[in-house]
Amino acid sequence: SGGGRTVVLTGGDTKPTEVYAFEGNALRQLTHQNDALMAELDLGATEEVEFKSKDGTDIHGLLTYPVGYVKGTKVPLLLRIHGGPNGQDQHGLSLERQFFAANGYAVLAVNYRGSSGRGQKFSRAIWADWGNYEVQDLQAGVDHLIKMGVADPDRLGIGGWSYGGILTDYMIASDTRFKAATSGAGTAFTVAFYGTDQYIIQYDYEIGPPWNPKSWETYVKLSYPFLHADRIQTPTLFLGGERDFNVPVQGSQQMYQALRSLGIDTQLIIYPNEFHGIQRPSYQRDRMERYLAWYEKYVKKAVGPASTATAK
Repeated sequence: SGGGRTVVLTGGDTKPTEVYAFEGNALRQLTHQNDALMAELDLGATEEVEFKSKDGTDIHGLLTYPVGYVKGTKVPLLLRIHGGPNGQDQHGLSLERQFFAANGYAVLAVNYRGSSGRGQKFSRAIWADWGNYEVQDLQAGVDHLIKMGVADPDRLGIGGWSYGGILTDYMIASDTRFKAATSGAGTAFTVAFYGTDQYIIQYDYEIGPPWNPKSWETYVKLSYPFLHADRIQTPTLFLGGERDFNVPVQGSQQMYQALRSLGIDTQLIIYPNEFHGIQRPSYQRDRMERYLAWYEKYVKKAVGPASTATAK
């Protein structure tokens, strides 16, 4: 704001961020940088969903329908989990969700406990208790979409990056319904990262040092995707940046080796000279192509019990 004028950056589920003037309680669009591109694209509609978790907690999320969705049909569902965990999925153009929607998938983004935007109590509910309430919230979201008649229960996929990758590991170690998973920049053997990643203050403050017997019990509890990897049945694609100091790629390597040892189909992709976020455009494209190929192989072609019609 300045000189009696207010400028706003805003967008929407199907509209990229542009510059607007805020005048008389209304917005007037000033820039049209993306109009030509958007005119060429068919985008999936996004709506809010609300449901209750296992303990009755109200949870919210966003559901993006596949392009051309026919109401009443059951389609493959991808649960795509945001990182943080102190972040949130919100109304804004998500290239990832729209990419999958363009390829025939419904996409669910859940603001699980630990997310921001719903007060401190909601964010701190997972304090030293990772992989518990978040898993309940994410499972409730999938159950809700199945009850809605949108998600085909025999064609479910899951994935995320950073804490989204960590939660992917928690989910596939807790729920065998998912036909395929992609876990990026995650970790599942928590104590192995003490002193090797950037979270030493959080470890000491939230969990405590590993040599404290009570803290050690917590580290073991938080590491159940690795220490109980034999529960996992989901083919999983692990990915990471070679030089990631935030969540070192060793976390993906450990889970990859665990599934290899168990005979579960898995792949490990390490992007050279990349850190926590994959920046090189050719690598970004490669990652999306690998996501799509993995889901196409295991989710779209999944054969399970007889189910109702899928989207045309």
